[in-house]
Amino acid sequence: WRDLPAPHIGTATGPWIDLSHPITANLSRIPFFPQPVFRRIQTKPPGNSNVTEMQMVVHHGTHLDAPCHFVTDGPTMDQVPLDRLYGAGVVWHIDKGFRGAIDVADLERAMPRMREGDIVLINTGWWRHMRTDRYLDHPYLTAAAAEWLVAQGAKIVGMDNSSPDQAHHYRAKDYDSPVHNTLLSHGVLIAEHLTNMTVLA
Repeated sequence: WRDLPAPHIGTATGPWIDLSHPITANLSRIPFFPQPVFRRIQTKPPGNSNVTEMQMVVHHGTHLDAPCHFVTDGPTMDQVPLDRLYGAGVVWHIDKGFRGAIDVADLERAMPRMREGDIVLINTGWWRHMRTDRYLDHPYLTAAAAEWLVAQGAKIVGMDNSSPDQAHHYRAKDYDSPVHNTLLSHGVLIAEHLTNMTVLA
């Protein structure tokens, strides 16, 4: 873990904003992930309780990637220090459209300016395409943009799509998920499938 400024609890008085999509079986997902299954295996009545079974990959729906997702022997989610999970941040609206590349110049223009230790949330507007075929043709960060975010001291980088890297179905054969590898290898957590960032901003 890189040394970053300690987070503090702010004095904001606004309401809490949930940035997650409700988990359902029909959320957009990376095609080679299995279809989630949710089923009620016991119901009251006639049983004495309600019990639901869930089968899904941990990357289904809104979630955080721990370093171990791409870093061999990297920290698992239970090994992430709690101070990496809260604090100040910025919400940037960067509209690059269909398969658009978000590069360093886009980040440098974004307002408000980020500070070292910030959580950086990038609102591309792509959350609107959840549950459509278009969702998988999302904007993404370039490798240089990921390096810039590390250099600026980002703590978490979140986006409103399935990955900060290019989508699997149009990657070059030698594409090695540079954004995941760069961010996670420097202890920068990745949030995926976010929503409600316009409200938060």
